[in-house]
Amino acid sequence: MFHLFFVVPWGVIVLRYLLPLTAPLWVKLAVALVLLIVAEQHLISRWVTGSIFSPEIHRPLSMVMNALLGALILLAVFQLLLDLIMLLIMLVRQQRMAAPDMARYIMAVIALGLGILGAQQASRVPPVKDVEIAIPGLAPQFEGYRIVQLTDLHISGLFPESWTRAVVERTNTLGADAILITGDLMDGTLENRRDDVAPLAGLRAPDGVFVSPGNHEYYFGYEQWMQHYVSLGMQRLSNAHALIERDGARLAIAGVNDPAGASRGLPGPDVAAAIDGVPDDVPIILLDHQPKNAREAAREGVALQLSGHTHGGMIIGMDQIVARANEGFVSGRYDVDDMTLYVSNGTALWMGFALRLGKPSELTRITLYRK
Repeated sequence: MFHLFFVVPWGVIVLRYLLPLTAPLWVKLAVALVLLIVAEQHLISRWVTGSIFSPEIHRPLSMVMNALLGALILLAVFQLLLDLIMLLIMLVRQQRMAAPDMARYIMAVIALGLGILGAQQASRVPPVKDVEIAIPGLAPQFEGYRIVQLTDLHISGLFPESWTRAVVERTNTLGADAILITGDLMDGTLENRRDDVAPLAGLRAPDGVFVSPGNHEYYFGYEQWMQHYVSLGMQRLSNAHALIERDGARLAIAGVNDPAGASRGLPGPDVAAAIDGVPDDVPIILLDHQPKNAREAAREGVALQLSGHTHGGMIIGMDQIVARANEGFVSGRYDVDDMTLYVSNGTALWMGFALRLGKPSELTRITLYRK
């Protein structure tokens, strides 16, 4: 079904864009074939590399393929809008009309330009986004406490060792007291990604680097990857918590497993287990890759939940579709039953659909204040 999804925009383009053009049939057929390859690049990747989640494709080719895929989808949307406009005009004028070829060519140029821009925005080292969050019961010793949230790095052929190193270097300049990573760090097996994730060992924060899993950890050997994160200097939070102390005051950092674990016979998310033993007067920050269970965390007394997974919806308009699959949570800050939920747009995103238009990636620096 996933592969059939991309046939739909291809069909729209062939039937409503290519066929009406006044061009030789062989040209239309050749363009249709090229666009079919673009539309079905995930299926082709599965045949060639054995995986759609981690195709071993180098960064330049991946950027080109993502730009073309984005252009194809945008062109299909533009064509449908053009058809709607032409239909309205024909209803008003009471006569049949056809859109000029020049209008279609202009649409194609705009779609390609936006596809290139979207791929570039998706693959860059993200800018810093500063967020201030008030925490009930936060001790004075933690006033101004700084956290950097990393999430959805999806280290892969599109986001290789050089990109990871640049992200680590930028993160280390942000003066974080703690670095919190909310899952989906990589795409690929440890054998294929070992060198690409190696720079993560360079992350530095006085109170440590903490990591909870996302759904993609379960696709490539969950336990192996979680143990490797520990070897890179991270503290693993799998339905567990850690206490940070500062001059006698404490702050709890908890993390839960991803729901993907349950479908693989592994423990799923358990907020109660993660925070078990945290004193009642200690504020809790919860790392939960997916935001859709935020209300459960709020019922358990969590003060702040940090999530990712949605990639911010990636493209304006598409974010509303992504929100519906995540209980309405897709990007930014939400008040959930006296708990604050922050959903990051992500440090990167899956290389199979790496496009961003109006939903930028981010290195999220969160400053905590007393409420």
